[in-house]
Amino acid sequence: MTTDEFHRNRDNFCYRHPDRQSFVLCQRCLRTICPECQTQAAVGVICPECLAEQRAAATPAQRKAERRWSRPAAMTATSGRPTVTYSIIAVTALVFVVTLIPGIGRVVEGYLSFYAPAIYPQISGVFQPWRVLTVALVHSGFWHVGLNMLALWFIGRSLEPLLGAARFLLLYVLSAAGGSVAVALLAPNVPVVGASGAIFGLFGALLVIGRHLGANIRVIAILIGVNFALPFVLALISAAGTGSFAGALSAIQISWQSHLGGLIVGAAVGLIYARTRAVRQARLRVGLLVALSALLVGLLALPPVLYA
Repeated sequence: MTTDEFHRNRDNFCYRHPDRQSFVLCQRCLRTICPECQTQAAVGVICPECLAEQRAAATPAQRKAERRWSRPAAMTATSGRPTVTYSIIAVTALVFVVTLIPGIGRVVEGYLSFYAPAIYPQISGVFQPWRVLTVALVHSGFWHVGLNMLALWFIGRSLEPLLGAARFLLLYVLSAAGGSVAVALLAPNVPVVGASGAIFGLFGALLVIGRHLGANIRVIAILIGVNFALPFVLALISAAGTGSFAGALSAIQISWQSHLGGLIVGAAVGLIYARTRAVRQARLRVGLLVALSALLVGLLALPPVLYA
């Protein structure tokens, strides 16, 4: 599908606001709706017309119960703001500030960073599985956290309204886990910090979803390629003087393994979202996401066997 065909396909845009692209469907009529038109329902979201029909069909007792127990209508509709994106940025910034505090900063960073042996009690004598996810909260410096959060802000403002808050958060979490799993498999003795795996996952999902919708994904593909190739290019330049590419790549201190794992998992989640968009496919979507999560857990169990 070309870009022109994509723009002519009205199924990819809100039926009430034809200029607004969205990836969310009303769970009753299955029409595409933008964040401004979404109202949270018991399952998924519904459009304003379906909401009006639902309220018109309600009995007096049901309307009374809704007024008593439900949130105000102004609060049920989403604002369109990428609240999950902003929340992740705020929490990550807070953790970074804490790691700067003398005395406790190093301790916090040590407990949150990813170090594969720390999740295998048979190797290290400790079991700290939270590191698989909390690695995305700690960073090595101002440039590191700044660039990662800038990338998150850049992509989250587009992707979160497209997917919805819950699916965006799950994508971010699974991508972070995918980065950690790849590090455990490919560089098990290397400590890692940063949200780069999760960020690459977001880019991978956007690439797949954009391709599925027929959007122009050339810029996204170039960004992914340039950022993934960067540590290898820097290592080649450094190796020209040292003569050791492997040593230079290690000295660069950029975890390409985390980038790779996050990218693969993010693309997989994006494919699941793209192929199970309809409400009737909700169970299939959940099943595939559970299967992907189980696969990550299974892969995470391999390093003690592989490196025994």
